[in-house]
Amino acid sequence: MVQDQVNRQSSLLLHITAVCKAFSGVPVLRGIDFQLYAGQIHALLGGNGAGKSTLMKIIAGIEQPDSGTLTLANQPLTLMTPAKAHQCGIYLVPQEPLLFPSLTVRENILFRLPSAQADNQKLQTLLSQMGSALPLDALAGTLAVADQQQVEILRGLMRDARVVIFDEPTASLTPVETDRLFRLVRQLAGQGVGVVFISHKLPEIRALAHQVSVMRDGCVVLQGSIDALDDDALVAAMMPPERQAPLSAEQQLWLQAGNVPAEQKGQVLLQVDELSGEGFRQISLQVKAGEILGLAGIVGAGRTELAETLYGLRTASSGTVRLQQQDLLSLPTAARLRAGLVYLPEDRQTSGLYPDAPLAWNVTALTLPRRSWWLRPRQERAVLTRYQRALGIKFNHNDQLARTLSGGNQQKLLLANCLEAMPKVLIVDEPTRGVDVAARADIYQLLRSVVAQQIGLIIISSDLDEVALLADRVVVMHQGALVGELSGAAVSAEHIIQMAWGRSAQAAGEY
Repeated sequence: MVQDQVNRQSSLLLHITAVCKAFSGVPVLRGIDFQLYAGQIHALLGGNGAGKSTLMKIIAGIEQPDSGTLTLANQPLTLMTPAKAHQCGIYLVPQEPLLFPSLTVRENILFRLPSAQADNQKLQTLLSQMGSALPLDALAGTLAVADQQQVEILRGLMRDARVVIFDEPTASLTPVETDRLFRLVRQLAGQGVGVVFISHKLPEIRALAHQVSVMRDGCVVLQGSIDALDDDALVAAMMPPERQAPLSAEQQLWLQAGNVPAEQKGQVLLQVDELSGEGFRQISLQVKAGEILGLAGIVGAGRTELAETLYGLRTASSGTVRLQQQDLLSLPTAARLRAGLVYLPEDRQTSGLYPDAPLAWNVTALTLPRRSWWLRPRQERAVLTRYQRALGIKFNHNDQLARTLSGGNQQKLLLANCLEAMPKVLIVDEPTRGVDVAARADIYQLLRSVVAQQIGLIIISSDLDEVALLADRVVVMHQGALVGELSGAAVSAEHIIQMAWGRSAQAAGEY
């Protein structure tokens, strides 16, 4: 085995033991054990929310673990910061290169290096070893993405990196650029650098990695040599285990009773044909009145990019989008909102709520342009009171700021804002992210009551159990394309994850 040879010929470089991390009391990492050897390419797999990024941020000093130990070459890593990680020889190459576009390539590589390390001769030697012809005096903003990643790698090597982490490095690369990156990664490993390679593409991992670890729900559930594990075993490890339903039996019965029978579903409200844009291509789908359409896929599949393009936050390159036969692509976002297409964004803090504005202002934010900006406070309070009763939003007083609410109540407030805009089709991106079980049940019931009013609903969620519970139909995206559709009894987390990882319907089972 290749991995056995790596272990025999090299030493343990990075050792992580029993690392735990929680955010706002919600566990994200649950006792992680992870080893990286010098000269090893260790692939890290996992579905959305598995904890991969949090683990890498801890290694890179961006986050602190709640418990557990990290050692680098038998030296403990404590109270880490990004600067300290660089000093220790740990470098994270992000998915989107973080360069200063107005500085030269050379200036970006040597930025903030001590003068003793800012050695141009060393840089030239590294360029020669990598077989790179980077134009050092060109502005970094003029480089292609593949060349920008070379700059990131050189930043790490100039800092004598012993551990280099690649987070989805091929997401924006062509096949030729990917092959070039792979050669660079193999060169790093050949020089004794330990490489952690995060990817959602199984063929890439098979072509590159020595060792693979699979994460699920904050745990490492499978580890081994890449030669010893087939694709079926890797995909099966990422599937959600049999577990207690997130809702009570009574709540599930309520939701099932709220389903709109197929024969009662109304007309097609949203029709998308051959739509292409940033991060996706040739998407065709439709949403009917009284229907919940699940839009599933792993990180990088293009789900949020598609939603933002439908809403007008991104520009489509081709295709058509019609809402009740009205062409939307020629309209700005505000006009699409007036036409009845409403979008609840994934990040409620930065893109949804106005955290430093009062609750009443937040619940009428989308409708203020239609009613005029001076909507009387009494009317605002009346709207807030109505949704407080309908959604069970908990707050102390009307002038309370949105940021002071709990995560679940913030999400309800944002949903109230969307509903007040009177949608015909509502797109909800990660509707229950960061909310507790009680709030989740309330939101599920609310979404069912919405579609009962013959509104069309698109749900994007990383929680596959949530998608399977709520959706009447599910369309699955993989690397920017629709790869299949599930409906009725075929809608399950297992089938969704198989297709989301590029497995065919036949490979996942006949459904």
